[in-house]
Amino acid sequence: MSWHFNEHNIQSAWNFSTGSGVTIGLIDTGVSKTQSLLNSVGINDGYSSGRFVQKYGTFIDSNWWWSSNYDGPHDKCGHGTAMGSTMASPRNDNGMPVGVAYNANLVAYRATEDVLLNDYHERKGVSQALTDLGNRSDVKIISMSIGYVWSIGNIKDAVKYAYSKDKLIFAAGGTSTSFTNGFGVIFPATMSETVAVTGVNDGSNYERCETCHSGNKIDFTIIMEGDNTTSKAPPVLGFNDGQRRYTGGSSVATATTAGIAALIWSRYPSWSRTQVLNRLKQSAEFYPNKIAVLVMVILMLYKLCSNQNCLIKAKASLVIMRLFLYKTLC
Repeated sequence: MSWHFNEHNIQSAWNFSTGSGVTIGLIDTGVSKTQSLLNSVGINDGYSSGRFVQKYGTFIDSNWWWSSNYDGPHDKCGHGTAMGSTMASPRNDNGMPVGVAYNANLVAYRATEDVLLNDYHERKGVSQALTDLGNRSDVKIISMSIGYVWSIGNIKDAVKYAYSKDKLIFAAGGTSTSFTNGFGVIFPATMSETVAVTGVNDGSNYERCETCHSGNKIDFTIIMEGDNTTSKAPPVLGFNDGQRRYTGGSSVATATTAGIAALIWSRYPSWSRTQVLNRLKQSAEFYPNKIAVLVMVILMLYKLCSNQNCLIKAKASLVIMRLFLYKTLC
């Protein structure tokens, strides 16, 4: 289990919700075909059961705009595999990293070659994936740890379409280098239809992680690295069976938050997107005030009752929030 789960007491939350019955859509570079824990053969390993993983490919690998040479559904760089791992890797008995919502269903799209959406076919692939997921009644959450510095017309339209279908869309605020992270929040996390996420360190001041972007568009933050050890990052499944890697930034912060939303929605299956998001906002330590400093999102489990009444609540500020996961209604 990732060390940053301990920072957020996610393991305690599993006593009340594991994401069962919720389907998360992942739009990224796909999921590796050689990582069995994220394929049908291993998705129900260990304590995970009764769920599915589906993989699709909408990215065309070609320099020509008219090409129809689809690249298939499988990851080739490892980024999408890491995001799928963070959200939904099974609570396995192999000693490998486990996902936040380890009983959630996963629908993974290889819609782009990498995280920077600077190619015609990447933009077309992401737009198609958003439309496809928007049309699925079982998909409640979409996670996108990808983006671009400027707005992209067809993706913007597709985000709005998926949003109109009541999808809760999480988007990464941006991860680059310590020299370029001052650019600010990237697209599509800049859109009002998305929930923007970035990472912070585990120091007492909860400062932005070294490679993470920040800005007033950010809605949530998650602990992603050590205060004095920037190489300290969450473990995720590697590209091949038996492998693990360590990666963080706003990408893993976004996938973590999408997993948290799945835990809440699983506990309250009849809730709307607005109700899930409002539960996070209205229980915020700083809500409804906007604050100008980056504050970490801490996920903690508290008991609010002495009998049968208990509640999952997330404490989060409207702009940059502290997130607390409470016991859900029993």
